[in-house]
Amino acid sequence: MSNLRGLSHAPQHGGTNTRNEKQHERPYRSHVRPACLACRRRKSRCKAEVDAGTCLMCRVHGTECTFPAEKRRKSRRTPRHEISQSNISITKKPIAHTPPVPIPSGTAEQPQAFAGPPRIFEPDTPAQPIYSDWTPSNAVVDTPLSLEAEKDNPHILGPTVMNDSHVLADYLSSVPGGPGMRTIRPVEPGSSSSPIIFTKVQKRPVGMVLNSNPALEKLQVIEKLVEPWALNLVNIYFEKVNSCFPILDRSTFQQRYTQAKGCISPALLACLYAHTLAFWRYDPQLSHTRCPDTRYIWNMASDTIYSELHISPGISTITAILLNIGGRPTTSMVGNGIQLGSAVSLCHSLGLNRNPMSWDIPQTEKYLRIKIWWCVVIHDRWLSLAYGTPPHIRRSQYDVPVPTPEYLQDTEGGSATPELFIALVTLTEVLDSCLEHVYSISMEGPAVNLELQLNKWFEELTGDLRKLILRGARLQIHGASNLRLSYLSVRLLLQRISLDRVRQKHEVSPEDLANRTIDARRTAEEIVDLVRELQEFELGDFWLPVAAFTFSSTVTFLIRCAIETERGPVGFSESSSLRMASEFLSALRSHQQNYEWDLANICLAQHAEVVENLLATNTAEGGSTDENIDIDGSFTLDTTFMDTILPSIWDTFQNI
Repeated sequence: MSNLRGLSHAPQHGGTNTRNEKQHERPYRSHVRPACLACRRRKSRCKAEVDAGTCLMCRVHGTECTFPAEKRRKSRRTPRHEISQSNISITKKPIAHTPPVPIPSGTAEQPQAFAGPPRIFEPDTPAQPIYSDWTPSNAVVDTPLSLEAEKDNPHILGPTVMNDSHVLADYLSSVPGGPGMRTIRPVEPGSSSSPIIFTKVQKRPVGMVLNSNPALEKLQVIEKLVEPWALNLVNIYFEKVNSCFPILDRSTFQQRYTQAKGCISPALLACLYAHTLAFWRYDPQLSHTRCPDTRYIWNMASDTIYSELHISPGISTITAILLNIGGRPTTSMVGNGIQLGSAVSLCHSLGLNRNPMSWDIPQTEKYLRIKIWWCVVIHDRWLSLAYGTPPHIRRSQYDVPVPTPEYLQDTEGGSATPELFIALVTLTEVLDSCLEHVYSISMEGPAVNLELQLNKWFEELTGDLRKLILRGARLQIHGASNLRLSYLSVRLLLQRISLDRVRQKHEVSPEDLANRTIDARRTAEEIVDLVRELQEFELGDFWLPVAAFTFSSTVTFLIRCAIETERGPVGFSESSSLRMASEFLSALRSHQQNYEWDLANICLAQHAEVVENLLATNTAEGGSTDENIDIDGSFTLDTTFMDTILPSIWDTFQNI
């Protein structure tokens, strides 16, 4: 009984000295001798004598008393010199006792060589990372977005309160221990630009749980669908897309993807996977495997964006939106417009519309902010042209400089060159002038020579870019086909604007009208020739999704030329414009059938049946026997017939 009394009066903490340990058996809580398996199942305390083979509870219940293997106990026994050191440290600084975590019955516990902090997650249960906007989980990887935080977003202060905030920020900086304000001051001495002040705003709605992230769950589903090719898709994206349209920093993203994947936004990753599925069949390795359901993955990726917009919007949300609205195939005009408006609003809130080159922030962040802003501007202007809605961004509301090759040094990949993206940016500025004229309700102010702006843009090109635009050479460069098509679409837009201006005049010269019509038709013919000459490399290259609408508008213009100026005595069978449109549709149909080229879907759905009906129509009544061009344009088809051959654009999106 002396041994049992010794056990009952043994101290209930881990600070026993060596002499007491020799006289009495250490209690169960020290884990030197764990409880028997029967006591574990009963969840009762296991009391045993030193030399006894069974514990007291097993004697009472009459059960078999079996202890874990002795080998595991010996592997966990602490050496004597370590025990003495721990006793010394305990004497100097007592620590609170932590009760043990019971081990389930039948579980073999592995020896632990390092007695560090307690593990939160079991070895077989992966830790659920808390995704944040480009915020690393440790200090090893520095973030290029120094303005991004895990819980708060920076919000740029408006010009109306900027001067007052400057005075307040200067005062608070002089008060010891006073609250500070995030001020980005110009780094160049004598700079004329004033400091930019950011305030902190909460990302998540009040009461939203930090770990509640529906976007993460959808990302995990997408990664299951694309495995084991997820890394291949990331590499394809940087080789074919990011080199032509730089949204991400390649080195930073790939480092995070391999070392700290949990720091990347789930919406960004989901949209990147979905965006790259358009190139699946053109990859030598992936083309031999089955591509996942593209439409299902796109729907899941769109859900991740809306979840992140609600929970924690940030710069990563803007990049995810750019990948989403730039993805193919295009099936949602309204959804793309809503997401683009959200991206523009976030850009203004985060100050991306301001020139960051004079700010005292990391150089990588300056370059990244400039690239993201111009990618948003490009999508805003080109989607405006395609969808028929005014752009969200006005030129007077930003001062971000045009990127230079130095800003794009981390985006080079494959055979693409930074000059292609810079040329697309400057061409987009020319397009903005055209959109100002198209969407202007009142024509006040001096008229802008739009053709002169496009000619100046062309004259600034040099080397291979000039040959690419002039003759369509070197299309094997990534992004070259898209740039040439963009140039031709802007040129056709200018010629159509010029043609409409001539038609609105009271006194129209027939020769001038015919000349402008022929020039516009020649540009449409260049677009047709470009598409007909595309090979597998160009079809699998980078394209802005608005190219699908460029094809559709080109065919529409050719049909207009046939209806207004080329109707002969036997209908449209002799119309060169209509034959050109038919050849264009045949080329698109061939690319769609042979290479599953999604950019042909919209044009074929809208105009294939239209052109066939017009070619089969022979309306001799009211026809002119003159084979020359009818400049007056007095012929008009019956409206009921036009309703049958011209489908609604919304019906088109229901059928593709």
